[in-house]
Amino acid sequence: MDYKGKKAAFFTLGCKLNFSETSTMAHSLEEVGFEKVDFEEKADIYVINTCSVTNSGDKNSRNIIRRAVRNNPDAMVVVVGCYAQLKPDEIGHIEGVDMVLGTQEKFHIPAWIGDLSKKEKTEIHTTRLANIKQYHKSFSWGDRTRSFLKIQDGCDYYCSFCTIPYARGRSRNDNIENTLAEAKKAVDKGYKEIILTGVNIGDFGKSTGENFLDLLRGFEQVEGLHRLRLGSIEPNLLKDDIIQLVSESKVIMPHFHIPLQAGTDEVLSMMKRKYSTELFAQRIHRIREIVPDAFIGVDVIAGTNGETEELFQESYDFINDLEISQLHAFPYSERSGTQALKIPWKVPVEERKLRTQKYINLSEKKLLAFYQKQVGTSRTVLFEEETDGGTMEGFTENYIRVKAPYQPGLINQLTPLTLKGIGEDGKMTGLLVATLQN
Repeated sequence: MDYKGKKAAFFTLGCKLNFSETSTMAHSLEEVGFEKVDFEEKADIYVINTCSVTNSGDKNSRNIIRRAVRNNPDAMVVVVGCYAQLKPDEIGHIEGVDMVLGTQEKFHIPAWIGDLSKKEKTEIHTTRLANIKQYHKSFSWGDRTRSFLKIQDGCDYYCSFCTIPYARGRSRNDNIENTLAEAKKAVDKGYKEIILTGVNIGDFGKSTGENFLDLLRGFEQVEGLHRLRLGSIEPNLLKDDIIQLVSESKVIMPHFHIPLQAGTDEVLSMMKRKYSTELFAQRIHRIREIVPDAFIGVDVIAGTNGETEELFQESYDFINDLEISQLHAFPYSERSGTQALKIPWKVPVEERKLRTQKYINLSEKKLLAFYQKQVGTSRTVLFEEETDGGTMEGFTENYIRVKAPYQPGLINQLTPLTLKGIGEDGKMTGLLVATLQN
């Protein structure tokens, strides 16, 4: 069917993987004639790519769905993503929703929407978990200076607090050759930096008999790719040879995002994580040993079931002693169907929030210390679009956010500078040297 003249709007909640997949879905609609418009505009179809990692993710998804219905009550509203796969019937009861598409179905939206007519009853199309086996490639473009490249989907870990394996199925990926071909497509669209994304990127190769290290080596050979940034990688999969490769590479940025989730072995065991605090600390120490200026971001969950006040303090002290750059702290959120619900000792919600805030305060202290160590060093920044107030922002190789007066000729350019100081907004300022030849 030809949808020429029709308008499509998209909203993405949650992770970088979702952003990558939304771009692919948007492209599939553009190919059949749709014009992509801003979400606040009046469109003929609204597609909401949802998140369901936490209860707040579910709530935010519902709020955005209702906003789409208000934007144009006559438009078709299609809901996809993890929330759609996990709780399709719940979404189906939201007034104005026409269609709910599951993990596999969302990549074929044009095949489902027909003449865009509103439905008397919400149509639900999902695939049973055991039958979710297809891998759908995707990378983001059009919205940012950097492109998010999906390299892996699904997860086999089944941590006690997490629903992702139930929403996305088993771990799977495309082969190295095809993955690198997708990277080249992103480079050809003008992107100088690619960020790898997936549910468990270190698990790459499990379904093709390959491995993550060889994939990274392949990226170094992609012509025109200036920067490759790793997404979140499990500590047990962050092997020494990967850290060594990062230390030697001119393409792979000195930036690590490593989920810890809890800083005590007792809570890690209850979470069914696949590493110990000793192994985690070893990874941090190894990075600092051979990539001393690397940015290290760490995920942590506060107040999970079974985390007593003493265990939280032990976790806090463990993290405080680590030379990391930033924490991404989240309060524990009960998810139906997870094993964590069976763990005794529930932490009150308000206490979870207090513990999360303590982690946030610790994060701010560590980020400031990391930035202060970088003052006076020479870096290269990839500047992004103009921000309010006539300034532009970008990131250094080691993920320091730099703010400078807006210069249109430097957007999406690799620009050398010397880091001068930290502004009141927490962003670094720098003295521009010259634009690199690209």
